[in-house]
Amino acid sequence: MERRSFLSKAAVGAGAGVALAAPVIVKAQPTVRWRCSSGFPKSLDTIYGSAEDAAKRISEATGGRFQITVAPAGEIVPMPQAADAVQAGTVECSHTAAFYYVGKDPAWAFGTCIPFGMNFRQHNAWWKEGGGSKIFNDWLRTQGMQYILSGNTGAQMGGWFRREVNTPDDVKGLKMRIPGLGGRLWAAMGAVPQQIAGGDIYPALERGTIDATEWVGPYDDEKLGFNKVARFYYYPGFWEGGAALGWLVNNRAWDALTPEYRAIFTAAAHEANADMMAKYDARNAAALRRLIAAGTQVRPFQRPLMEAFYRASQTLYQELGSTNANFKRMHDHYTAFQRDAVSWMRFTENTFDDFMANMLRT
Repeated sequence: MERRSFLSKAAVGAGAGVALAAPVIVKAQPTVRWRCSSGFPKSLDTIYGSAEDAAKRISEATGGRFQITVAPAGEIVPMPQAADAVQAGTVECSHTAAFYYVGKDPAWAFGTCIPFGMNFRQHNAWWKEGGGSKIFNDWLRTQGMQYILSGNTGAQMGGWFRREVNTPDDVKGLKMRIPGLGGRLWAAMGAVPQQIAGGDIYPALERGTIDATEWVGPYDDEKLGFNKVARFYYYPGFWEGGAALGWLVNNRAWDALTPEYRAIFTAAAHEANADMMAKYDARNAAALRRLIAAGTQVRPFQRPLMEAFYRASQTLYQELGSTNANFKRMHDHYTAFQRDAVSWMRFTENTFDDFMANMLRT
């Protein structure tokens, strides 16, 4: 009897053990369908493609239950109205450059870049570790939105010019397509900035409606064909030392997501942030060689000209800060971090890069 009792109890215990080891049934996640109004034309597989890549990753990670349909700039709403569309809930999100909306408030610039600002690595460090995301999104939350970093172009080229620009006098009256605070800086130097969507730049430059344009760098600029209508290609784009892109998301739509979906979205955005920079770094060099072979005249901005722009930028920031407390608070926070970041990199990155550039040149 004792043996039969023991075996009976053991069998019950084994069955209980099996029951405890069985997989936990996870609650089925809801089906979610979002629309994204991109800030870029579909022809650009780097910037526009980054949103599609993130949307694909989100779909894969959720078994197709969370789908984001990405539409190029202008298909749902024109690019300048994307922020309004997200805020109103017309679309749930937009993959865009925050500095497109400095006309609403100059503080938007800190989501992307400011003239003579930080490079890609410095901006990432400020955003993720230095409190940049918090200070920017605390401000943006009052407008019913948030901005999730997802992409960077790195330091950009200075753009395409139909004529040479060597001195401050050459800037006066120049009609240039340039967004963000970079546009205000060129205006302070006497230029006439224009904000034109990416798909409309080429015809404006071809017709002479504008004298110059900046976009990103060789890979994208070659795709847009700017070398066919402007001869001179200047560098560096000192107003975009590391232009960050991001997902502008409606907070009501975000709060309606499950925690799992929010985590997957954030992870996909962070992956796309690294991937975009890798694509540009891998593709720009070959594109620049092709442009030069086709007759493009690559020119550096002269140092006295850049110094004049730098002085003008400091005046601009003082003026903006004196009338906009949010801008001043973000600018003070941003530049304090930048001083430390630049001071550190001058010992390592800058010195090593300069050495290698000279060695590989010879």
